[in-house]
Amino acid sequence: MRSIGILAYGVACYLVFLLTFLYAIGFVADVLVPRTIDRGPVAPTATALAIDVLLLGLFALQHSVMARPGFKRWLTGWLPEPMERSTYVLASSLVLLLLFWQWRPLPAVIWDAQAPWAYWLLYALSALGWLIVLTGTFAIDHFDLFGLRQTWHGARGRQAQPARFVERYYYRLIRHPLMLGFIIAFWATPRMSTGHLLFAIATTGYILVAVKFLEERDLVAVHGDAYRDYQQRVPMLCPWPRHRSSQDTHSGPTPASGAANAR
Repeated sequence: MRSIGILAYGVACYLVFLLTFLYAIGFVADVLVPRTIDRGPVAPTATALAIDVLLLGLFALQHSVMARPGFKRWLTGWLPEPMERSTYVLASSLVLLLLFWQWRPLPAVIWDAQAPWAYWLLYALSALGWLIVLTGTFAIDHFDLFGLRQTWHGARGRQAQPARFVERYYYRLIRHPLMLGFIIAFWATPRMSTGHLLFAIATTGYILVAVKFLEERDLVAVHGDAYRDYQQRVPMLCPWPRHRSSQDTHSGPTPASGAANAR
């Protein structure tokens, strides 16, 4: 019975994530869903700004604290280890759903692309960003990243082995393609409102700080010299080519799955 509960918990958390991810696309793109970054409860500008900043800060706090190794050790001290990743996924999804629910639009327009070619080009770029995010999860281990693999093994009474330390697809070009996809999706919009700009600046700033000073530090702690070598050879977010010496041409292991393990 316990094993069925662990697996059911993992599946339920994954479904909540999936619905949250789909809603996030509509929320940011201002399409299809009832409340979006530019459509929702009206509030005075100062009140709306305070609420939105608080919501963004809450997400950054949850995302950072629960991803740290010390918090994971504390959590698994009383929660079955196979459920740890799913719990993180669930908490992240619930905080995002709260943000979508309570977000207050700031409607002043920064830019508004009127030309049809610009309008559709920006939407296409946004769609490309979301596609990079989604396909990037499969370039590592989608089911490990969102906790399903851990709960599946836990339900069978087995210990899930850490995701393999390999380099493939996007991860040959940049170390954090999922984060690049998010940045593209958040900034590529035909109509940039003040609220959307706040969201884009805050999330981009958080990504840059968290990746540089938190996630990469954890990856070095886990993978050591292999990740340091990867840092030297592959850019963090911008896929500009780097000069490679003869020592850089080896095919040693690099962490396509490292991002999943660090979060």
